[in-house]
Amino acid sequence: MCLDDVERAAAAVLPADVRDFVAGGSGAESTLAGNRAALDRVRLVPRVLRDVSECDTSTTLLGRPVSLPVATAPVGYQKLAHPEGERAAARAALRAGVPFTVGTLSSVPLEEVASPEAVTWFQLYWLRDRELTFDLVRRAEDAGCSAVLLTVDVPWMGRRLRDVRSGFTLPREVVAANLAVGAHSSAHRAAAGASALATHTSEAFAASVSWADVAELRRRTRLPLVVKGLLDPADAVRAVECGVDGVVVSNHGGRQLDGAVASIEALPAVAAAVAGRCQVLLDSGVRSGVDVLRALALGADGVLVGRPVVWGLAAGGERGVARVLDLLRDELRDALGLAGCADVAAARGLRVWDGSAGGFRTARAGAGEDEGAGER
Repeated sequence: MCLDDVERAAAAVLPADVRDFVAGGSGAESTLAGNRAALDRVRLVPRVLRDVSECDTSTTLLGRPVSLPVATAPVGYQKLAHPEGERAAARAALRAGVPFTVGTLSSVPLEEVASPEAVTWFQLYWLRDRELTFDLVRRAEDAGCSAVLLTVDVPWMGRRLRDVRSGFTLPREVVAANLAVGAHSSAHRAAAGASALATHTSEAFAASVSWADVAELRRRTRLPLVVKGLLDPADAVRAVECGVDGVVVSNHGGRQLDGAVASIEALPAVAAAVAGRCQVLLDSGVRSGVDVLRALALGADGVLVGRPVVWGLAAGGERGVARVLDLLRDELRDALGLAGCADVAAARGLRVWDGSAGGFRTARAGAGEDEGAGER
């Protein structure tokens, strides 16, 4: 009946180390917990006596029409959860009419995930091998992907103590299918005092990636470009100056810098700094349609959902992921109507109680009297 139910169903079937790999965060997991706590602190102010007999959850993300303001977040190695991995999850996203994000560390080649009828985004990690990095982008273009999401908050993997304690390694049959044979071998070896995946990513990822690389990527791809992993408004402005089409406000689901600000807390300032010059998406901690509405009200154009997709995949394969996306659609429609919003655009004018500032805020500047201007 809700995404928490899906998580419980997945936990019942996943091996303990895989469950912890998916669920865990870095360090003391304070940012992991903080994402959820911060979302719960966002209090919406519903409007009444508005015609909500028809609530439209559809919108446009990166120039493509979608059935709701949700895309799947990039999650690697999905065969850990189900034998079909990313293939099954991508089919469910296609059925739901939302974008599916296939990652650099996908356990299925991106060419087997993207399809002409689907909206597929390709998530890119900047690799030490620059030509391989650009080759991945070319492959994504040729496969029919409609956007590139460059993840910028992983110069190396955060210290995830659950994985260190369990000695987590990938099973031999689960590989980073988009990378060259042998490039992922360290991910299958136990590493003393460290996660095998952390060792693997430190060998593969370039910690030297810079804004100059973002600008070069912008020049070298014809696809919409999104930078994922921003929390500071200054970085969002810099991304806009590089010509990006979108930014994702994200702390990597609490899996990188422990102690980082919650994504939802960083969202309003980033949205204000961007000022409509590119789309703004939110990632980290979204677990319901109400959370989607919270993000819209605070300035997001949409959200990414990661762990719940993996829970659905583990619990029921393609049908499990479809159930996750159906629940989000039903919950968002319910939340829109009860908040007095007939569509996604109206949600962006919804007021939010900001207890830290002692008043109301709205993401839409210059709201008219009917929108409650002047009631801060």
